[in-house]
Amino acid sequence: MCGIFAYLNYNVNRERRYILEVLFNGLRRLEYRGYDSAGISIDSSFPSSLSNGSSSDSLPPLVFRQEGNIESLVKSVYQDVASTDLNLEESFLVHAGIAHTRWATHGEPAPRNSHPQTSGPGNEFVVVHNGVVTNYQVLKETLLRHGFNFESETDTEVIPKLAKFVFDKANEEGDQTVTFSQVVLEVMRHLEGAYALIFKSQHYPNELIACKRGSPLLLGVKEFNEDMSNGPSFQDVKLLTKSEQPKELFLSSDANAVVEHTKKVLVIEDGEVVHLKDGAVSILKFDQGKGKRSGGLARPASVQRALSVLEMEVEQINKGNYEHYMQKEIHEQPESLTTTMRGRLIRGGSCKAKTVLLGGLKDHLKTIRRSRRIVFIGCGTSYNAALAARPILEELSGIPVTMEIASDLLDRQGPIYREDTAVFVSQSGETADTLRALEYALENGALCVGITNTVGSAIARNTHCGVHINAGAEIGVASTKAYTSQIVVMAMLALAIGSDAISSQIRREAIIDGLFELPSKVREALKLDREMKDLAKLLMAEQSLLVFGRGYNYATALEGALKVKEVALMHSEGILAGEMKHGPLALVDENLPIFVIATHDVCFSKQQSVIQQLNARKGRLIVMCSRGDASSVNVGGSCRVIEVPQVEDCLQPVINIVPLQLLAYHLTVQRGYNVDQPRNLAKSVTTE
Repeated sequence: MCGIFAYLNYNVNRERRYILEVLFNGLRRLEYRGYDSAGISIDSSFPSSLSNGSSSDSLPPLVFRQEGNIESLVKSVYQDVASTDLNLEESFLVHAGIAHTRWATHGEPAPRNSHPQTSGPGNEFVVVHNGVVTNYQVLKETLLRHGFNFESETDTEVIPKLAKFVFDKANEEGDQTVTFSQVVLEVMRHLEGAYALIFKSQHYPNELIACKRGSPLLLGVKEFNEDMSNGPSFQDVKLLTKSEQPKELFLSSDANAVVEHTKKVLVIEDGEVVHLKDGAVSILKFDQGKGKRSGGLARPASVQRALSVLEMEVEQINKGNYEHYMQKEIHEQPESLTTTMRGRLIRGGSCKAKTVLLGGLKDHLKTIRRSRRIVFIGCGTSYNAALAARPILEELSGIPVTMEIASDLLDRQGPIYREDTAVFVSQSGETADTLRALEYALENGALCVGITNTVGSAIARNTHCGVHINAGAEIGVASTKAYTSQIVVMAMLALAIGSDAISSQIRREAIIDGLFELPSKVREALKLDREMKDLAKLLMAEQSLLVFGRGYNYATALEGALKVKEVALMHSEGILAGEMKHGPLALVDENLPIFVIATHDVCFSKQQSVIQQLNARKGRLIVMCSRGDASSVNVGGSCRVIEVPQVEDCLQPVINIVPLQLLAYHLTVQRGYNVDQPRNLAKSVTTE
């Protein structure tokens, strides 16, 4: 959803133009998260005596906000600069700038509702925010009674105004030594909901404070030695004490906006307050009750945290030779699947069994095998991936497997038991509903397993154990390569849980052989690109599409339909073929396109029957079948047939989704819509 980014240079001379471009580029790296407006805040021109970063009073920060895309913001900023005497070549030895992309939740997309939000006309406190403040109405009413005026409809505006209220009150009471961190901690004490925040203030020039509860946020650190090259590596924030060593510090919603500058990062945890001042990084732990007990502003102790190194390259977040990220990510799947399985599949020697090794689970496998049931919990594509893996997990483990959409589980307060294993599936590892469901499962004592694509994400940190899918950065809002990697990881999970059963050894070894062959089979399926482009031309004017599947491929039907509706903005519905006669059959006529997945598995004969019944009612059929089965499914030669490579049945959904991903992509291009940023959608849904 919203993206936040900040850049602070310390003892590194940077011109205002350079600072602006760093902020703009940071926002461009966060575009994929979804947004409808954007904004930045930078410093005004300091008096010459303050250009060295003195902490004396400074001029109010400048705030620029614009509805629309980032390029609209860039154009607006440079137009405003041209109409004033602001010098783009002015250099700053120390400067702190913040930036934001907004996905509207409270108030329409408009400059007044965009971030940064301010404390009032003087911009004394400026804030960017990702999340939702659930008690903002109560806070707003209180602030209105104290004379504050509100210009926006956002929940965020209460935050900078509350900061000003706390600051003014502390100074009225004679506490002249109130620090920036004390102000922020007191503000946090009054906030309810989920948030990641970055504060900037006229009263604390060249300082930034970041804090979070629920929404993602990380710190990037780049140090320079005397010749301005990258300095020696360090592994602990305690080394970032006050010093004159030149450095650049970055704050971001995710690593994509940081990796081009540095790979040294700190993932900020819930309740932590990160204070950037005088080139130092201090981390405080927020205590909800401390301010109440002491009766004054909180003064918590600092904590130490270790830095980690990002295992990603800038090339991963570039489009390369592709026109769109979604196109790139579809075609990357042979490589992403190989990476997902690397080091985890063991073929063994002539007398050794073929096995899988999931290091993150090995200490918990016995507990999982003793589970009363396994509960998959996810949203959207992640839910569909779990649904695709459910049959093989039930088959190999012998444990009942249930499916839960995270939001529905929370709404029902569905039963979760201590004897359950709850598996949380999320590409980002930050999905709000899934995180709330994780908290619920932990409270109920279940063993919690995380399956994510993001190292250091909230789900990865808060589950007892888990597996990273290692699919690489996924920028397109519509998930493609993460979906197929999730299925493969969950198939390997099934193999690991069932590895103690002699009766299923032959079946397990066949699946492992199939996993080794899977990347090459996906590469074959990608050769259908031209055929799916031609099919998209035939369907581009249609209003609706039905997708029928069953067994392993019911999930494929749901996911294929989801991709079409997400990006092509065409109504599409995935239907369990066994339910055809219970309503959907009424929709069938000669005009409605119907996609039937009928690859060769135990449900093949049933799908042949479905095709015959649809054909008898003059259905306009597109049938996906295994290579060589065209004559078996093309009744009377009236169907359009798409043949795909055949693999082990439990892995077939990985192959079958590829043509549907390609179809959704080409439909979107031909219908003239934005492939990577579909209307109203965000990549990482960090609010409920």
